[in-house]
Amino acid sequence: AGWFRRLLHKPKPSSAESSLDAGRSASSSPSSSSSSAKSSGSSPGTSLARSVCPAPVLASDINASGSARWAKSYDVCICHSDVDLELVEELVSYLEGQPESFRCFLQLRDAAAGSAVVTELCDAVQNSHCWVMLITPGFLRDPWCKYQMHQALAEAPMANGRTIPVLKDVDRKDYPKELRNLYYIYMALKEKSFRQIRDTIMRYLQELCRSSASSTE
Repeated sequence: AGWFRRLLHKPKPSSAESSLDAGRSASSSPSSSSSSAKSSGSSPGTSLARSVCPAPVLASDINASGSARWAKSYDVCICHSDVDLELVEELVSYLEGQPESFRCFLQLRDAAAGSAVVTELCDAVQNSHCWVMLITPGFLRDPWCKYQMHQALAEAPMANGRTIPVLKDVDRKDYPKELRNLYYIYMALKEKSFRQIRDTIMRYLQELCRSSASSTE
């Protein structure tokens, strides 16, 4: 009976003590995982990414003769206003000068003489893997640019990476509402933006080739 009464009257630990104990156990966990992360040379996030991401497709695989890349005439179609032609020519020169030798459609250079504008715009969209939309004040004023943008969205409305909006000298509030579900590249530094465009096109072609190879196996 005596031990039972002592058990009933035994004081309970205070909430502050419980919180302190919990805090001690919680603080020891990150340090231990941090140590293991340092010893392995990578963070948990990096390890997870490596475990779930498939091996990248090499440029040589994209350039192979049987690659899905060659199913279309162009890798990328550049949609732009005439007032931005100089910048677009720099972008095209950069992309075509890459080791992958991206095939670009530039309307003023590649459109067939005497052909209808509407026909050329539609053919360019259908025969290109990706579409770069150089959204500038001139783009927003040009009905042909908007027409080509709508054609691209109609061609592949949910395809990740195919439509690549690039904003220059345009406020975020003026970003076309048709593209609001797509992330855009903001062109502040030209060289950095060109590299981002190149990387986006490359990722799409890699995924295209990977999917095509998987479906044929």
